[in-house]
Amino acid sequence: MKLHLLGVCGPFPPSRGATSGYLLEAGENLFQFDLGSGVLGQLTALAAPESLTALFISHWHFDHTADLPVLLYRLESMKKTLPVYGPADPSSPLLPLIASSPWFTFTEVLPGQCLEFPGATVRVTAARHPVPTVGWRVACGGKDFGYTGDTNTLPSLVQDFRGCTVLLADSLFADENWAENKPHLSARLAAQLAEDAGAGRLVLTHHNPFLPLAPRLQEAREAHADIVPAEAGMTIDI
Repeated sequence: MKLHLLGVCGPFPPSRGATSGYLLEAGENLFQFDLGSGVLGQLTALAAPESLTALFISHWHFDHTADLPVLLYRLESMKKTLPVYGPADPSSPLLPLIASSPWFTFTEVLPGQCLEFPGATVRVTAARHPVPTVGWRVACGGKDFGYTGDTNTLPSLVQDFRGCTVLLADSLFADENWAENKPHLSARLAAQLAEDAGAGRLVLTHHNPFLPLAPRLQEAREAHADIVPAEAGMTIDI
């Protein structure tokens, strides 16, 4: 498997950057995880969006979905449909558009479900966020990739991502900014999750452009050894 980091920020992008979006090559599959602001152009530089095997949405906040309506125009012009998987969310103004479009085929998912693709299994994991949110775990070729989506602490996370080869984790806060009622993990908590789960490489993502990276990275490395901060344009072999 190969992971392409297309957009790594939230809840808004830096100058000339993008919010959440990650492309995973898994055997013969092309899986896109989230499609935030500015991600579609980055995706198009690597693969025709209509050639994706599936698009997986962790939740319907705009920093994870903003480019979906623009992708709709491309699919319509190409007369192509794209499978989309994600949680139901009655509060989302965007989900009804996607679910009713003839150019997307939307499938609602719940934590614990397993989706089968040629040579790959995608499992839906639980998350804790202000709106319905899921994470994802992909098994392919004897390797496992995990993506937490946006989440704060949750007891099931350790088991959900146990033994992942690479774990892509929400890590927006430094210790001083984090609280139990916040919508995201701290970098240290993401690192502790990776350590407790026996995961391999941890990729810290969901960077707020207003919060410095260095303190978060230092705090995370006190809990887990193999850590890289996500950077747009980075490719990681799994």
